[in-house]
Amino acid sequence: MKSKIKWAALGGLVLSFASLIVHLFLAKSTADLVQYTAITVFTEDLTPTLATRKGPVFRKLWGNVKSLEPLHPYPNPRSTYPVAVEQNNGFIYAKISGSFEKIRNSIVDLVAISRLLNATLVIPEIQESARSKGISSNFKSFSYLYNEDQFIAALANDVTIVKSLPPILREARRRKEYQIFKPKSSASLRFYTSEVLPKLKKAKVIGLILTDGGCLQSALPSSMVEYQRLRCRVSFHALQFRPEIEALGKLMVERLRASGQSYLTYHPGLKRDALAYHGCAEIFQDVHTELIQYRRAQMIKQGIISEELNVDSHARKRNGSCPLMPEEVGLLLRAMGYPPRTRIFLSGSETFGGQRVMIPLRAMYTNLVDRTSLCSKTELANLVGPETPLIPDPDQLLPVKSPNQLKSEWDKSGPRPRPLPPPPDRPIYRHEKEGWYGWVAEKDKEPEPSLNDQREQAHRLLWDALDYIVSVDAEVFFPGFDNDGSGPDFASLVMGHRLYEMASARTFRPNRKYLAELFNTTVDHLYYPPRNWTFAVREHLNKSLAEEGLLKESNLSKTKFFLSHPIPECSCSTVKATDIVHSGKNNNLHLLFEGQDECPKWMQQLRTQEANADEVDSQEDETDLDGQSESEGYNGTDAIPPLEQDEEMDPDD
Repeated sequence: MKSKIKWAALGGLVLSFASLIVHLFLAKSTADLVQYTAITVFTEDLTPTLATRKGPVFRKLWGNVKSLEPLHPYPNPRSTYPVAVEQNNGFIYAKISGSFEKIRNSIVDLVAISRLLNATLVIPEIQESARSKGISSNFKSFSYLYNEDQFIAALANDVTIVKSLPPILREARRRKEYQIFKPKSSASLRFYTSEVLPKLKKAKVIGLILTDGGCLQSALPSSMVEYQRLRCRVSFHALQFRPEIEALGKLMVERLRASGQSYLTYHPGLKRDALAYHGCAEIFQDVHTELIQYRRAQMIKQGIISEELNVDSHARKRNGSCPLMPEEVGLLLRAMGYPPRTRIFLSGSETFGGQRVMIPLRAMYTNLVDRTSLCSKTELANLVGPETPLIPDPDQLLPVKSPNQLKSEWDKSGPRPRPLPPPPDRPIYRHEKEGWYGWVAEKDKEPEPSLNDQREQAHRLLWDALDYIVSVDAEVFFPGFDNDGSGPDFASLVMGHRLYEMASARTFRPNRKYLAELFNTTVDHLYYPPRNWTFAVREHLNKSLAEEGLLKESNLSKTKFFLSHPIPECSCSTVKATDIVHSGKNNNLHLLFEGQDECPKWMQQLRTQEANADEVDSQEDETDLDGQSESEGYNGTDAIPPLEQDEEMDPDD
């Protein structure tokens, strides 16, 4: 009997040991997968039923804007448009620097200028992704972000594009024999035709240095409308990201839409330069205020700003010049009826203030994620490519003493016990030195960016590219800061692309001044606002989605940044403006469609077929919905609360 017990105990130990080994192996081999899949990111999601996805409440939150459905992208030339030829006035090469949106807009303007001057464009050099910045040797500056071959092929009929200058001209460029221009983003057509073109014809090569986010005025005369359409073809068709970026961006979209869910993209727009430009320092605290003020002082010294250094940030906030804070955006989304489990993607490579400013929004919407939540470290590293390790900055390293040094100091320290020595000066630890803010505690002048900082700037271009893909494909887009007037901004670029590609997609265009007034009326009851406040928010944001919001957007941004509002130049309509007038619809809709060209017949037929297919699917869905409601007693308010019911939430949760 005892022997049987011993054997049973031994067998149990062996099985337990084997089970432990298996569990450790599985944990090690799947750790990366478990941590970075969309399935584990959204732990609170419920698989939506057909009734939830096709119900009226769902359509109010995620569906397209019906009044804008007749608008479709149509950037093709519509008048006499000669094809580009190789025999032209010469070559244009350019160096571009700036943020993601400034680089993209500069490339668009550069192509338009090359067409205007009848010149061959050399693939522009992006300074932030040059090899001297420490990026992978697998890429050149332009190919680090964009697909060169696609760029050349897509614009073959518009501009002749080459990858480099001919060898003889390249040598002359090294000897600095060609004149270089530094145009501003508001440079006029006359500047190029009267000043640049004669030099180009004479030398056959000129150089451009673009640092202002563009090189051609946004508004062009009506006779130059084909150049506006060329801008659309460049931005929305020719400028495709390299395949690795496209693939990872689409994978992020798939993970966000796992289990049949929709998602909303939120771009805070909290960038140090924009905040400094508008004097929004006081809406932050501590070191962030000091950093914004330092940058504002630099802008004043450079002539970018002609105002005083110290301004009333709260007055600027009330005027709509400062961004909506993440907490305010969360309250607006709650007022619109978006449930707490809504999937929200946080876009933008820079969020000034860090994760601290995102805490209130994350408390209201737990499914708030960014690229680091959706992608593994390996996936992001593969996108960057193999890079040469950099030597860390000397002031970031703590002095390390050898065991012999430590023993020698102990031996020389005197007899024990002894009184404690005075406390030494607190050391500056490495985690306090990292980042672009560590210098504030020690210096009055911001240090020059190190090689590590320059490499990080190049990486930010990749992160912005991923966020751009996810933002354009989102069912809903909410900007925290757009049309700020300081130049091309990421949110406006995304909003323009969404307007071009699918005008009816839900893109909020909030009036920050009006919303600031609304928040001031209920400042003591933000988390429990009165019902009329909620209705006012819904009315304003719903109007911003449709023709009223588009008309205001056009008046505010189009003259400063064409790509933020590329209609009617780059679009067409499947209905006539006269039909809208006779239909008795509102005047704003008539004004919006007034300048629209009618879509070609082949496009109208295609859209009609798609609309009929959607109508059949909708009828089938409604039939299934009715059957499901009768058999299961379904009530659409189970999954998403109706808009008439305010879902309360404890602010202390």
